[in-house]
Amino acid sequence: VIAIVPAAGVGKRMKANCPKQYLKIQGKTVLEHTIDKLLACQQIEHVVVAVSDGDEYFSDTALVTNKNVTRVCGGAERVDSVLAGLKSNKASHYQWALVHDAARPCVDKADIENLIQACLASETGGLLAYPVRDTMKRAHLSPDKSELVDHTVEREHMWHALTPQMYQTEVLINAIESGLNQGVTITDESSSIEAFEG
Repeated sequence: VIAIVPAAGVGKRMKANCPKQYLKIQGKTVLEHTIDKLLACQQIEHVVVAVSDGDEYFSDTALVTNKNVTRVCGGAERVDSVLAGLKSNKASHYQWALVHDAARPCVDKADIENLIQACLASETGGLLAYPVRDTMKRAHLSPDKSELVDHTVEREHMWHALTPQMYQTEVLINAIESGLNQGVTITDESSSIEAFEG
């Protein structure tokens, strides 16, 4: 299994002086914590991290000298960075790819390993998620373009999608490329798979 970490975002919503993946916690960047967590999983042999073309922070991390980490240039959108990682020479040697967001270092190692084991055992992709607990509302636009409550959505069988998400490498590449060619909005890996498999 190879892990792909999209890390080309600039973190505008954080309003910090650097992208959120480079903020430090206990002397290490969020990105370093995230990648360390992935590499702590026995099944993950390598991590490809996709950073922006003008990234000026990555070279200051300990990741530069880690032989189990490869850096590639990401793209304008998250999906472009994921695709760049998947199409890297390193990733082409792996049947399975696990994608995890750079700024999510608090994922539990056991959850990652359970996801990997479940996907390998069933020979199908999957993702981490947790059930919706809050009341969900569907809105509609009023004539003045403000959003008004239309109805309450039944939350049974509703889930918050998380990362990591894991799929066979070639299947995921094909799904993402197909979705991009068709103008599908790809918000995560599972959305590309859903569109591809119809």
